[in-house]
Amino acid sequence: MAGEEGIQRRFEDLSPVLSEQGLRRFAATEARAYGHGGVSAVSRITGLARSTIGRGVREIEENLPVQTGRVRRPGGGRKAKQAEDSTLLSDLQRVVEPATRGDPMRTLQWTSKSLRRLSAALHEDGHSVCPHVIADCLRKLGYSLQANRKTQEGSGHMDRDAQFQYIDDQATAFLAAGEPVISVDTKKKELVGNFKNNGREWRPHASPEAVNVHDFIDPKLGRAIPYGVYDIGDNKGWVSVGTDHDTASFAVHAIHRWWLTMGRDRYPKATRLLVTADGGGSNGYRVRLWKIELQELANTLRLPITVCHLPPGTSKWNKIEHRLFSFITINWRGKPLRSFKTVVQLIAATTTTTGLTVRAELDEGKYPKGIKISDAKLAAINLARHPFHGDWNYTIAPQPT
Repeated sequence: MAGEEGIQRRFEDLSPVLSEQGLRRFAATEARAYGHGGVSAVSRITGLARSTIGRGVREIEENLPVQTGRVRRPGGGRKAKQAEDSTLLSDLQRVVEPATRGDPMRTLQWTSKSLRRLSAALHEDGHSVCPHVIADCLRKLGYSLQANRKTQEGSGHMDRDAQFQYIDDQATAFLAAGEPVISVDTKKKELVGNFKNNGREWRPHASPEAVNVHDFIDPKLGRAIPYGVYDIGDNKGWVSVGTDHDTASFAVHAIHRWWLTMGRDRYPKATRLLVTADGGGSNGYRVRLWKIELQELANTLRLPITVCHLPPGTSKWNKIEHRLFSFITINWRGKPLRSFKTVVQLIAATTTTTGLTVRAELDEGKYPKGIKISDAKLAAINLARHPFHGDWNYTIAPQPT
């Protein structure tokens, strides 16, 4: 073991200054000095291929002349896989997309699938690519490898991946038919008043914004409750900024406002609507009022509304988190949210280089909590559960007039 430590130490000292030829000859010399099994041992220590070390051994034993000047011939070396396979990146993006996570406070993305699983999926599509190349491609696409963080979202579900695939299949079918597909959720509630907002912005030297020392809620202003609707097919966002409570009535009213102000103009021939939502909160799959309000909306719009909920414990996997909410957070960083008007204007001013635009309005309506829905009212909903996880996937059609 001491000999292997010496090899590793010498390799670390010399590798930064040696050429490819020098590295393989160094490795070959160490392998010969090691004795039986030396090539395998040096390969394990240095990470060089056994064939490379073997080539160095042959060069030394045959007393081949040492090359000077350029070591690799012009144009030598393996071409990048992306250059050889023009559809690799696009197909990888398609495979990763159904399982993409996004931190709502950042624009980073990361994937829940392992490199080997991605490699196997791409092999099925006709791509010959190893996990190491996939890692390089993911970095080019803006993904990064993330460590664990103690932010408990709930236990995982055995059908989690299958549900993500089901949602992706539903969204793909709707978009292919020209039908609207939206992602909805409530953004983190924000204190309104002269409070510190995380982040920094450019200001004259030594003149930061003066804000309150303590973040005690202002009873006159309260909190802003932004409920967002993100149009996946059109890259457009709508945010209703509530002042009362985050309830299912408030959530569905925001969807209705999106349709009146943006949706019906964008989709004048729509025959159905797909909503992807978290499994909990005001739009949770167990919330009775959510289904009652959606029935009223379906009756008003005369459109069937299909809902697909994300599985439990995956609230940050919603597309609206990293396609809309993260950019709103970036846009207002370092700016105190002193009034509801400020909140609305900062949200509405959010844009991206990829074409995202956002509309926002203040919703001062009253949405009381604790509304009870009887079994009879729930049973009267014109709801059809899908064959796969009917608790998460269902369609609410307009009731007969």
